This record gives sequence, C-alpha cells and structure tokens, in this order.
Amino acid sequence: MKIITTHLHADFDCLASMVAAKKLYPDAEMVFPGAQEKPVRDFLDRGGFPIHFRRLKGLPMEMIRQLVVVDASTRERVGPFSAVADRVGVETYIYDHHPSGNIDIPHKLADVRDRGSTATIFTEIFRERGIDITPSEATLLMLGLYEDTGSLTFSSVRKEDFQAAEWLLGKGADLDIVKTSLAQELTATQVDLLSTLLKSLEVHRVGGAAVAIAHATAQRYVGDISTLAHRIMDIENPAALFILVRMADRIHLVARSRVEGVDAGAVAQAMGGGGHPTAASATIKGLMMPQVMDQLKAAVDAEAQANILVADIMVETVIFAEAGEAMDNAEAKMTRYDINGMPVLREGKVAGMVTRSIVEKAIHHGMAERPVEDYMITEFSVVHPDTPVATLEDLILERRQKTAPVVDRVTGALVGLVTRGMALESMYGDSLKRRGRVGSDTKRREPQMKNVANMMKELIHPRHLEILEHAARAGDELGYPVYVAGGFVRDLLMRAPSSDMDFVTEGDGVALAEAMARQIGWRSHSHLKFKTAVVVGPNGEKLDVATARIEYYPHPAALPVVEHGALRNDLYRRDFSINAMAVRLNGPKPGMLMDYFGGQVDLKNHAIRVLHNLSFVEDPTRAFRGVRFESRFGFSMGKQTLALLENAARNLLFNRLSGERMITEIVMILMERHPALAVARLKELNLLKFIHPMIRFDSAQERVMDRLEEILAWHDLSFSHRPARRWLLFLMALMDTLDAEGRQEMRAAYKSSQHLVELAVRSLEKAEKAAGAIGSVARRTPPPSAAREAFRGMEEEPLLYLAATSEEEGMRQLVTRYISSVRETAPLLTGADLLGLGLEPSRLLGQILEKVFKAQLDGEVDGRDQALALARRLAEK
Repeated sequence: MKIITTHLHADFDCLASMVAAKKLYPDAEMVFPGAQEKPVRDFLDRGGFPIHFRRLKGLPMEMIRQLVVVDASTRERVGPFSAVADRVGVETYIYDHHPSGNIDIPHKLADVRDRGSTATIFTEIFRERGIDITPSEATLLMLGLYEDTGSLTFSSVRKEDFQAAEWLLGKGADLDIVKTSLAQELTATQVDLLSTLLKSLEVHRVGGAAVAIAHATAQRYVGDISTLAHRIMDIENPAALFILVRMADRIHLVARSRVEGVDAGAVAQAMGGGGHPTAASATIKGLMMPQVMDQLKAAVDAEAQANILVADIMVETVIFAEAGEAMDNAEAKMTRYDINGMPVLREGKVAGMVTRSIVEKAIHHGMAERPVEDYMITEFSVVHPDTPVATLEDLILERRQKTAPVVDRVTGALVGLVTRGMALESMYGDSLKRRGRVGSDTKRREPQMKNVANMMKELIHPRHLEILEHAARAGDELGYPVYVAGGFVRDLLMRAPSSDMDFVTEGDGVALAEAMARQIGWRSHSHLKFKTAVVVGPNGEKLDVATARIEYYPHPAALPVVEHGALRNDLYRRDFSINAMAVRLNGPKPGMLMDYFGGQVDLKNHAIRVLHNLSFVEDPTRAFRGVRFESRFGFSMGKQTLALLENAARNLLFNRLSGERMITEIVMILMERHPALAVARLKELNLLKFIHPMIRFDSAQERVMDRLEEILAWHDLSFSHRPARRWLLFLMALMDTLDAEGRQEMRAAYKSSQHLVELAVRSLEKAEKAAGAIGSVARRTPPPSAAREAFRGMEEEPLLYLAATSEEEGMRQLVTRYISSVRETAPLLTGADLLGLGLEPSRLLGQILEKVFKAQLDGEVDGRDQALALARRLAEK
C-alpha cells in the first residue's frame, strides 16, 4: 500500500501538494493524518474539485510500504504516520519548503527547497519533467501558493514562487476561485474570539521587529484559529504574530512570521510543536496561560537573538583617531562629530580606545599636544561582523565596555563599531523602556528599528520599487550600504508614499549615483563640493543621491560645511525627527527602518520636533518648514521646538537669511494646499515681519486667499492645459498689502531672487490697471469687447487675482467669461475675406477687422454672412 499524507492541520498548501503528489505517485492513496482547516473543508464540501481521500480510521497501517509526506518533515507534524516511517521496509519520500535541517523522519528522498510554498516545489517538478496539468489542478496549486505566501507578499517569497504563479496562470488557474476560497467569513464565535484576542494584543520590539502576542480563553471549541491569525496579521500588520487560545485542558499556539529574523517554526518547536519559518503551531498541555506566555516570550527572544549578528546593528562608518594624533585634535573631532569615544588606529589596526573624558582631562593638565596613544585604553575587546549579538551581554554588562570595535576576522581591519545602547536595544527591546535603561532623548546612538519591506511592497508603485531595487544593486556592486531617507520614508509610514526619493550611502554618493544611472539607463550630474549627485531620467525625473555626511555651521544662518560621516550623522543634520528616518535597501536586512530620533513616535503623536536645541540657530529656514509641515499634515510643533523658534525670532536670526533662501521657503509654503492656514501661523509666531515689516495678514487678506482657493479649483478643473502658478497668486495676495515704497523695498531686499518678486509686482500692477480700465461694473456692465480690450495679453495669474479680489460680482463674472469664452473666440473674418470684397491693402483693413470682431464678441452680428455685410458697410463709410 502506498500513502500520500501531510501534517496534522491541513491547509490549502497541504491539499494542493497532496493532489500534486498524486500525479507523481498515481497508485498511492491520499490520507489526512488529522483535521483540515475550515476553508479547506468548505472548499472540498462545495465539490467543485472532486478529490477522493481515504479515511484514517480503519487504515491498515501495517500494509503501508511507501509513504509520501508533503508540506511536513518532522515527526510531530505527521501524527500516526511517524511510526510508519520508522518501520523497516517502508520507503518514505518527503517534499517540503523552507529547509531547516531538522528533518527527523527516516527517508529515502527529501526534496526540500527554500520556497514560499510546497505547491511551488511541485510546480517546478511538473515544469522540469514536462508534466501537464488541468486548469482545476492549476487553480488548486495557486490556492496553496497564495495562502502560504500571503498572495506573494511574505518575506519568505522567492523568485521561483513568482515564476510558478506565472506558469500556473498560463495553465488556466482561476484567480476568482482563489480569492473566494481564501476570503472566508467568520462565524459569530470566531468574531467574539477575534475581539478578545485583539483586546489582549501586546506588541514587543524584538531584534528590530514588531512581534505581536495575543491570548484568549474559549468556553467551547472554536475551529480554525489559524484563520483568526491571518485576520490579525491583516489588521495590525506586525512582523510576527503568536496567539495562544485555551480550549478545554489544552492551549493552542498559532504562529505566523513575515520576517527572517523571527522563525515561527523554531519558536513553535521550542513550545513542543513545529512548522515552517512563516507558519507553525503547537499544542501545550498541563500548564496555565501565564506560564505558557512566559515560555513563549522567552522562546521568541531566544530565537530572535540567535539570528541577530553584530553586522546587523553596527555602525559601518567609524570616526577614529590615529595613534600619533594630538589630544586637542581628538577633542575637536569628538565635538564636531558629536561622539564621546572612538577607536585609535595604528597602521590601520585597532590599537586602543579613547573617550571624551580622557581627552578633556589630558588637555586640562596641559597635555593637549601629547599623542593619543600615550593615554588610550589598551585593555579592550573587539568583535566580528558574524558575532551573535546575544554574546555581547558579557562584554557590555559584565566587563562594562561601552563600545566595541568590529574588525574583520581575516585582515583585522576596522569595519564597524557597536555601542552598548545598540546591543541592549537589540537584546532587550521594549523591556528597556520599562526598566529605564535606555533614554528617550534625541541624541540616542541606537536606532529604533522595524522591517518595513512588506509595507513597501504593498504601498509603493511598482516603478518606484524597481528604482529602489536598482539602487540596492548599485550599492551591492560597489560594496556600499544604501538607504532611502527623509520625506519619502515619512510619507511611507503615513501610508501615502511619494515619488520624491532621497538616497544616502555611507560610501561615495557620486560613485553610487553613476552606478545607479547605469543600472536604470539614466544620466547623473555630480556636485563634488557637497559630495552629492542627481540621477536624471528622460522625462525630467530626479533622484537625489548623497554621501552620508555631517554638517557644521561656521556661524548662525550660514551655509553648512560638509564632511563625510555615518548614517546617524547624516540624519542628525536634518530639520525634524519625522524627516530623519531611513530604510536600508541592501545588505543583510533590506527593508529595515532606522529611526535614531523618535520619528515614528512623533508621527503617531502628530508632532513636529527639532533634533537639537541649536537647530534654528544653525538654519533659521527650518522655522518656515515647520509651519509648512504643520499646515500640510495637521501636526503641531512641540513645546520645546516652539520655545526655540520664539527665541530665534527674538534674536532676529531670520534677518541673517539671504533673500534667496527666505523667498524659497515662502514660495514652498504658498504652494501648499491651504496656504492661508500657514500664513496665519506665520503671523501668530511673529515670523511674517521677517518677509517684510509692513506685510499685513488680516481677515480681508484671509478672505482673498479663500477666494483664490475657490477660483483656482474652478480654473484647474476647467483649464488644466493652462495651469496657474499657485505660489504667484498667493505671493501677490501678501504683497498687495504693501504700498509702492514697500514693494520697492521688497525688490531691493530680495535681489538674488528679484525675478520672483518682480513677477509678483508686475502681476499686481496688471491686475490694478485692468480693473481701472473696466471701471465700476456696478454702474454698468461692460460688453465682452471691453473686457477683451482691458484683459488682452494678460497672464493667468493677474486675471484670476482680479476676479478673486473684486468686491463686485459683475467683475468676477466678466473675468471668468473672458477666460472661458471670449479669450478663446476666433474672429469670423480674416484679411483675406476683406481682400475678397475688393478692398485694397491698407490700415483700413485692420480697423474694419477690429470693429467686426468687437461686434461679433458683443453679439451684434451672428454668423459669417452678417460679419461680411457689416464689413461692406464699414468699407463704404
């Protein structure tokens, strides 16, 4: 007898793999060793795919001579068939995905591949052997593939899974059936249990990943709690989830994981169960829920720590001192880079460590010019990139070494640095916050990390994902770590990703840009002074690429001096915490979010917060950016940030800004969706006067800006081919409160950006001149020809501004009529028509054409014949 079986809790991957195995072993019978999940039972009950299974009860186990095990490879997963595999004379064949090295079933063949599903493996076998399948079989295999890969979104997905899905689609797989079968409705009992699990949910930070643990007690049996695990994963989106449900005298564990750093199968195995890295389960007897919870948390921590290496958390760009370097030089370096210690190198190898305390004491005792090596720490330990982080506990806590140089095992060269904070954050995660062992100030050295790879796949446009992949490959080619940073990451976390990508590398940014340009097929432009570059696409697309750098300001409001630095240095120079996050694109953990300064918390709290107390001193334009982000996102600047801003205003630091930098920030604010809110905030913060002391923003100007919003909405909808410059209209509104002298002062104050100010002044003058030419519409309604005469040649902005600022409804109607119809009206006659009437070329022709056109606009002639008749009468006169 030949039997095909699977694990105890059969899902669609089990079902599909059993049916697939039947094509390889046609004379074998299929037997479930245990229960099937409810979606599988419902699928089989519908009868759309007739499959014959033999019942386990009454099966003559002693007659089995061949055993085919699919989607399982350990004894506890196959139940009663474990003993069958142990018998002499039984040949066992295993097909499973995600190799773990823990196969404990005696076997003749084990086809175990690193794939997202076992269905993928059988699809590959069919393709390799040229075995054809029916559309129904393709649909069933797609069901198994989609379920175990989260519709190809889990981190366990491999390129072979995509290739298998493509092949199955070509064989007629029905995705409607797949979708319907996977989207199961919950019973009332399941809904109640789901609610209880969600209320108990706790999220722990383990190795940079968000791990959720939930527990509940069911008064009666509830089937398919794995379905509830899928729902919670969809609702809460954790990196990994472990749910515990007590039913009768047993506690059932269901484990799911989307990240490689948390192996669900290993955790379940530690709890007496088993499974794959992405999906596993266990059943625990004889323990109370608190005991099981403690065991589970310990197993999760142990598994996560076992997978985290020093290379995953270390800083790769290290500031160091040379052994012969003077103490005062070392002190200046620590101040510039905002560090409290660094390795000391001699001939390229780590010879010691030096701290700020040692350096400052040496300088105090008159030894500023002595070499660092005279007083450096020589008793220290180094670690290696492949050192498990868990082993650092003795070094960090017992031997109290605050930082550890990371050196290459072979060459001994310095390749990184790991700090006590980084190690503790990685090992203990959230528990540090409860114990108070890691501070929450903005100057922390260790980042808050979580993997956002799945979020990126879900939210980012495929074309933009492709660009990120090109950047990662370019970094791999050069051996550089590559990050996407700034506003792109902020918008991603707000689930509104943009196309404005800002790349950072701890290598050479210019070289990375050139490599990216080659990968994508675009071109690059370099700025060697600032160690930055721009990759430019054929349609004007731009990707900013920078070398991770540190900036220091020679005096307040000056442009920064740029030097090479580490990622943290680069993020620390940015304006606000919400803009100071990065996502690693390549290396051991692509998709890892790096948040050194609490940006995630500030996003959650809707807070705008600077990174240090001298932020507005170094760059006062950040105040205007803060107002812009408040307006755009509905956030608020924090109390400390506001106090620092107000201090900068009292000290008149904004007067030190160049006109170009000031007007650039103002234009950016006026391009926002509701600039009136931002302008009102500028007034509230006493910043408006720095644009010009006499600029006024009162209820009248606010009404003007509201009308501009309304008329812009109408114009953008009706005339998208003739876009108006928003910023110009609102700058006109600001400058309209200035008299002629004030406008001239604006021209003088903003010399470097005079063209912007000049454009606003000229547009205002055109609007004022046109209004004067038309006169009061209240006394009379000018004909369309008069509007054409007054408005002819005017750009979009003065016209719209005139309509928005006029208090007379007739004027607004006249302008909108001119824009929508009069301006677009073509004359009924041309010079050729007049020549056809026998007129000689002269100035008279132009005068006649003008009068006929006016009559046409004013409705005095209707059609070409009447226009020609009027032209004849005018010619006769």
